[in-house]
Amino acid sequence: MISSNSNPKVKQIVQWRDSAKERRSAKVFLVEGFKMYEEAPPGDIREVYLTPEALERAQGHPGLREKLEGTGYETVSPEAFRKMSDTQAPQGILCAVSQPRYRLEEILDAPSPLLLLLENLQDPGNLGTMLRTGEGAGATGILMSDDTVDIYNPKTIRATMGSIYRVPFVYAGDLTEAIGRMRERQIRVYGAHLAGKRYYDSFSFREGTAFLIGNEGKGLSRSLSEMADSLLKIPMEGKVESLNAAVSAALLMYEAHRQRR
Repeated sequence: MISSNSNPKVKQIVQWRDSAKERRSAKVFLVEGFKMYEEAPPGDIREVYLTPEALERAQGHPGLREKLEGTGYETVSPEAFRKMSDTQAPQGILCAVSQPRYRLEEILDAPSPLLLLLENLQDPGNLGTMLRTGEGAGATGILMSDDTVDIYNPKTIRATMGSIYRVPFVYAGDLTEAIGRMRERQIRVYGAHLAGKRYYDSFSFREGTAFLIGNEGKGLSRSLSEMADSLLKIPMEGKVESLNAAVSAALLMYEAHRQRR
């Protein structure tokens, strides 16, 4: 059992947890909790750590027990696990998973794509929620500008609730080139913008569609807004001027889902 906070493996996990640079270098990200472990592709799991209490719990579930036997694991003391963990109430299981690799062409060439294009999004919880909601609404991929928050941030991973394993995504520079490639494939690009003249439910999203969502505070940049085929807006009552970025994305994706059902 690993019991010391100064153990090299504990230190390595803490580095991966806290540093996007370290995660990129090792091509790894961390997930916590039984659900996230259960849903992780076995071939991508690199390291697994459990407290004795969590191991005892896992032994009572045949599926979990078999997966642990297949992936291997190490036990750690509760004190060392708290050092490694990013959560307030850890479940006692943590694993390091290989970062998936997707190609832009794969995402753009999906049949009748439904895409999210995210510019300079900064809140990790928003990004994780968008992945999770995107999966629920049938999104086929997510493209992000390079200045968007790290998708492997532990808070993002936690908010995805497992969708990180299933929704394709890429960082695509400033998105300008990606939008040009979309035009070649007849994918229409819609920008969520206060300057939109028409409400979002007046458009058809049955064909290839991409929704542009901007920074939480500043919205879309002018240069990217000008590249959209159309700007659309969401109706709002009272004194509300704008919605949370993840909520806006959810409304747009589920409208596309409704139209395509």
